[in-house]
Formats: sequence, C-alpha cells, structure tokens
Amino acid sequence: MSSRRAFLHAWSRAAALCALAPLPLNRFGASASVAGGQIRVDRRGDFRESPFELGIASGDPSPDGAVLWTRLLGLPDPTASYAVRWEVAADESFRRIVLSGENAALPTLAHSVHVEARGLEPGRDYWYRFHAGGVSSPVGRTRTAPRTGADPPRLDFIFASCQHYERGWFTGFRHMAAESAEFVVHLGDYIYEEGPGQLRNQPRLHDGPKVRSLEDYRARYALYKRDPDLQAAHARFPWIFTPDDHEVDNDYANDQARAGESRDVFLRRRTAAYQALYEHLPFRAGALPVGPDMQLFRRLDFGSMLRLHVLDTRQYRTLQPCGGRRALPCDDRFAEGATILGARQRDWLERGLDGSTQRYNVLANQVFMAQLYEGEGEVTLPVDKWDGYPQDRRRLLEVLGERRPSNPIVITGDIHTNWVNDLKLDFDRPSSPTVGTELVGTSISSSGDGLDMSPQGVNAKSLNPHIKFFNAQRGYVRCALTPERLRADYRVMPYVTRPDAPISTRASFVIEDGVPGAQEA
Repeated sequence: MSSRRAFLHAWSRAAALCALAPLPLNRFGASASVAGGQIRVDRRGDFRESPFELGIASGDPSPDGAVLWTRLLGLPDPTASYAVRWEVAADESFRRIVLSGENAALPTLAHSVHVEARGLEPGRDYWYRFHAGGVSSPVGRTRTAPRTGADPPRLDFIFASCQHYERGWFTGFRHMAAESAEFVVHLGDYIYEEGPGQLRNQPRLHDGPKVRSLEDYRARYALYKRDPDLQAAHARFPWIFTPDDHEVDNDYANDQARAGESRDVFLRRRTAAYQALYEHLPFRAGALPVGPDMQLFRRLDFGSMLRLHVLDTRQYRTLQPCGGRRALPCDDRFAEGATILGARQRDWLERGLDGSTQRYNVLANQVFMAQLYEGEGEVTLPVDKWDGYPQDRRRLLEVLGERRPSNPIVITGDIHTNWVNDLKLDFDRPSSPTVGTELVGTSISSSGDGLDMSPQGVNAKSLNPHIKFFNAQRGYVRCALTPERLRADYRVMPYVTRPDAPISTRASFVIEDGVPGAQEA
C-alpha cells in the first residue's frame, strides 16, 4: 500500500470512527466534531410512529459487554442526525439499570446505532432497549462471555445460515428463539440479491429489482429485518455474524463478480454492500468498512471452554478454478498463489490455533471444507468451496494434524443441507488420520421445502467415505459443549413454503474431548 493510500485509509477510518463515538447531548441537541466538521443532533419532539420497525439486536459478546444495535426508520427528516438513548439492565423489568448513554444515529450510516457496551459482569444475562423521539424499542436479551480462564460446566450455541426471503418462511428463527443458548453464529447469506420472482410459486417476493446501489442494499436488508421471526431470534441471543456471497453477489471472489462486471464497477457495488452489511448487523467499530474493504475475520474466546475463529472466505480468495461452480477436477486448483483465505488471514488463523488454550477450537466457516465428489459417470467437484483451493485446505489440515490444537471443529453453512464429515489429512486415502470434524448446517429457508434423502448421486457415499450424515431438510444446528464432549443436534422442519412448521431433532452427533471425528449419539 502506498504511503498516500495508507494515509487516506487511516484518515477516512478515523473520521468514521469519530462519527460512531457517543455524543454529549443537551436538552436542545448537541454538536460533535467529526474530521473537522460538525454533526447536528436532533433530540426534540415526538415521533408519530415507532422508528424501531427493524427491531434490535446484540452481538460479538465479550466478558465485559456486547454490541447493541438498532436502526431508525420513518424519521421526520431523513437528512438529520438523531439522538438515541440506550439502557442495559440486570433484570428484564429494568428496575436495575447498570449502563446507559446516548449515541447519534447518522444519515451517513442509515441512522443505525452500534453501542459497544462495556463494564458488565462476565457470564450472565442482561437486557437492553433504546429510546428515540419519545418512543421505546422492544426489549432484547444479551449475554456476556465467561470470564477469561473460567471453566463453565456447559456452553450452548446455535449456528444457522441461508435465509432466502422468497423461498420460505423464517419459522426456524421462531423455534430458535425458544431454545436455550448463549449465542448464535450466523454463517452468511443473510439476504439474497436477486430480483423478485426468479423462480415460480414462491410463498413471498422480494419488493425490488436485483440490488446494486447502497439504497438497494439498505432496502433489501429492511425487507428481511421486518420479519417477526428473525427479529425474535435477534432479540433473544447475541449473534456472531460472518457473511458469505449473497450479501454482495452470488459466488463473487475478492474483487471479481461472477456476472462478469468490470472490476471497478464491482468494487463500487461491494463498497455499497459492505456498508449496508455493517449498518444492519451488530458489528464492532473495527468492522466499519473503508471503501470496499471490511475487517470480518476475528476471534472470540469463551472462558477456557471455546475459542471461536470467525473466517472470511470471500474477500481474499482468488478466482474459482476450472471454469465453474461444479467442474471436472483440473490442474488450475493447484496454481501457485491459489487461496481461499489469503496469506494474512491464513497466518492469523494459524497463530490463533497455536496460541489457543481453550478446550474447543471452532472455525466459523462459510463453504464446504471436506472433499466432495459429486455425481455419477463424470464426477465433479464444487470448486466454489474448499475443493477449489486444495492447497489452503491441505495446509490447514496439516496444522491440525501436526500442531494438534485442542478439539478442532469446523461449522459450515452455504450448501442448504445437513452433513457431518470427518476431516482427513488425505481424503483420497480413507485410512488417513482424521484430524478434525466438520458440522455442516442446512438453510433456514433457501431452496424451499427440503427432503430427508441421500446425498447427490448414487456413488456419493462410496466416493466420500468420510461423510457420516446427510439430510436435506431446513433448520439449524444446536450445539452443547461440556468438558467431556460436544453434542450437535440437527433441528429440522418438514416444510417452509407454509408458515408454522413444527421442528424436531433429526439426528444428534457427539465429538468426544480429545478424539477427532463425530459419532452418532
């Protein structure tokens, strides 16, 4: 990076971070210096309607706090900045308020608010709410991470992905909100970028064309976030989120779009997509995008039980090899420099695994990691997944096998089906050591109603003996960690094209402490 570019990058980021800082406000409004300018903040008058139509959320919990999020809509003057008061309480009735403050909702960030609440006690529940224009938001529950070094007897979390608005109802989130868990990990495809009615007989439709501009992305997030079941799951748990591809464009790779847009055109689109992504999820200020760049890979610790390594497999990858999403294996997969993580993220991940003292090391990963031969006759590989980048996969699996971080487990989304996979040092040798486990979760609604069926192709099991389980219904995965084992319950629904589907546990698998690989419970 040139010195001039580095200076501009640092200057623009400092200006943006200044805009996110809490503002000292008086009764009649206040101003705060931002990069040499002034922000006027309006806190007078009452709103006629609630500005909290998109709900509330929390995320990225730490031992002393979490991020609290909301976004205001329907404002009297959409060009103005507004004061938003927030409160955190030790009880749901808000008799014991332990933190409070005011932040500015700025039009430059779509009037979103990201509060980094600090000073809370570790390992306990808190409740939060916002106030603006005489109106109060719904109440949300969040939970702080266990104290550093603490050894909790149990830690529960849920992971999910892929919620296509047009393909089905978000009933899974309603069931999720009734579960007991410390947090949710969402592995991407929070929105879908297509225009309405691309497929027939959809239960509901997108309300605009394919998204390209910042306003388009903002409107698409607003459509999804109005869903009451999604709002309920956000209000119930803190979320840890990492995007996949549809938050920008299907199958994009770094600075290249699958649709063949020029690099400059696509990077302008990615800039808009990442800003809207930040505006609608509870990210910390460190994730605030600068142009088309957004810091998404990060690490969260939960006492001595869990280290969560959150990956970004889109922003730094090279173009998919072999000319397609599913392709005959080709030598381009082994081209020099081919990568799904990029060198900086790969080194960061290895350092985090080496330095971990936690009992479980969970990698929050977007796309299928295990080898997956598909079809009969001409056998193909899904080269948009880790199969397109075998050198990165081989290096990671060698790290797991040689350095032996404790209990490495990969959780994956994207593929709209449930799987349990042994991660082999050499997938072409079934006798090769198992060095980890991959738990792949299905979609919330993407691909519509599912089936309880076998993997694609009659040869799938013989070609992929490391696969332990497959299911093609919709739902999410509930995980319970104890010092002895991780238990994963695959929660599924029979349909999503109609509302109010019931949920059940289709299968459960356990990973015993110190024993790579999963066994059916």
